[in-house]
Amino acid sequence: MENIVKILSKYYGVFLDGLWGTLWLATVTVFFGTMLGVVIALMRRSKFLPLSGLARIYIEVLRGTPILLQFYFFWIGLPKLVPFELSETACIIVALVINSSAYISEIVRAGVDAVDVGQWEAARSLGLSEGNIFGRIVMPQAAKNILPALGNQFIVMVKETSLASVFFVRELMTSYKTVQAATFLSIEPLVIAGAIYLALNYTLSILVKLGEKKLKESD
Repeated sequence: MENIVKILSKYYGVFLDGLWGTLWLATVTVFFGTMLGVVIALMRRSKFLPLSGLARIYIEVLRGTPILLQFYFFWIGLPKLVPFELSETACIIVALVINSSAYISEIVRAGVDAVDVGQWEAARSLGLSEGNIFGRIVMPQAAKNILPALGNQFIVMVKETSLASVFFVRELMTSYKTVQAATFLSIEPLVIAGAIYLALNYTLSILVKLGEKKLKESD
């Protein structure tokens, strides 16, 4: 306990920097993952079979392979595919966004499918285009199903970003490695990092539940 207090008093700034890095990574990942996930969900629901098939393959590959493998793939392969220089952090962010989009696309698809099909039919009978039906009628209703699941996805990404420490991307587990190297202590910095993760995810879980409750009350 004494060592934990000493480490916190001396290296609290390092852990705080790692915490902000974790939150930043998770926020960027879920934001851009949602944008890409909506596109993939629309492709998945398309009646054009090659498009829906491509989306299905995209989802299955990303959900069926470990995220660490995907990190290595983008870390090694992405700089060779683009005509400009990419940092290691940028490669890992791209990997996180693409991985997250596969899961979010299924969240979006499930939310849209939960809307009564009668809503589509009624809107079509009024002469509305498919785009207007989706944007003005279906998505506002689907959002109530999607938002709580996105909150849970954010919590998942907070934990999954810890794997970015393998590539020394600025986040909480990288802060642990920094403190461990400076103090030659392993358990105490690990306990501190674990306590921060636990407190953060517990707080986020409460916020997600409160948001879900508010959405249900609005119904």
